[in-house]
Amino acid sequence: MPTPTAAPDLLPTPLDYAALPAAELVARIERRKDELSAVILGHNYQRTEIQDVSDYLGDSLGLSQEAASTTADSIVFCGVHFMAETAKVLSPGKRVLMPDLRAGCPMADFVTGTALRNLMSQHPDAVVVAYVNSTAEVKALADVCVTSSNAVGIVETIPRDTPILFVPDKNLADYVAEKTDRDNIIAWEGYCYVHDDMVLEELDRVRAAHPDAKVVVHPEARRELLEAADFVTSTSGMVSLAEEHDALIFGTERGLVDRMKQRFPGKTMIPLSGAAICGNMKLNTLAKLAWCLDHEQHEVVLPDEIRRGAARSLERMLELSGGWAAPTEEEAELEAAGLRPRGCGCA
Repeated sequence: MPTPTAAPDLLPTPLDYAALPAAELVARIERRKDELSAVILGHNYQRTEIQDVSDYLGDSLGLSQEAASTTADSIVFCGVHFMAETAKVLSPGKRVLMPDLRAGCPMADFVTGTALRNLMSQHPDAVVVAYVNSTAEVKALADVCVTSSNAVGIVETIPRDTPILFVPDKNLADYVAEKTDRDNIIAWEGYCYVHDDMVLEELDRVRAAHPDAKVVVHPEARRELLEAADFVTSTSGMVSLAEEHDALIFGTERGLVDRMKQRFPGKTMIPLSGAAICGNMKLNTLAKLAWCLDHEQHEVVLPDEIRRGAARSLERMLELSGGWAAPTEEEAELEAAGLRPRGCGCA
């Protein structure tokens, strides 16, 4: 990694950057990104202005895998903390930065390494399955990681008489238990407040207003919503559905819906809930991103033991789910034309 060079016109705080025009912030971001040989990853739930300056858009694991395949020296992850940790796990030789360290994930924080160890001691014969929306410490304790799109398939590879500790999302665990017809999945009592707060009454209202629209819901939502949906899939799966359908009701965070409205202005793209907003994701702003690049902060650092353990559970997931492939030639052409590639559909 080359020796970092200081930005020539540093401002002391993100608040100072917030006073600059958006066009100047974008110019600073592009210039500094080139100077640092950095790649910017934007999660599907980010503000649209963050997505607009991102090199890759998608879900957490797919973005980390995209970054690992690049020649960039630094990764700037515009998402939440566990996502930046995953990028560091998969790219140990690259520097990983976050614009705002407060951008955490309440669902990931439901389970700690100490609490999981206690549960494991009570169920010594259980296989530990960790949703990728978990901390690196928890991933390091798991036997295998899963995403919302491959969780069912991976759980089906585990012998049926083997109990499973599924952390941290109880709704995804319930979805997997129902799809695999298993009664020995012990679910952690965690959840994503954005998806868990969506209710049938909201769906009934928006469906009545748009009777021709198909409903797609993320599996982090409650079972009654999943049963009422036309499709249940990950956020990248939702992007694929938006390409295929003219009218969709999205049961997920508003950031994805806003992006689909921009991408498909002639289509009807409707949020199931106008309140489905992740405040943690929205902590990242253009001003903070520009400050992050100029000051080369905040760096994500992991103890090597945790990084290796988390890498092991992620690699096991990829083995069981067929691995991950770099963007195809067609996807590369789309990127060159201004349509950035999506992540792999993970999380």
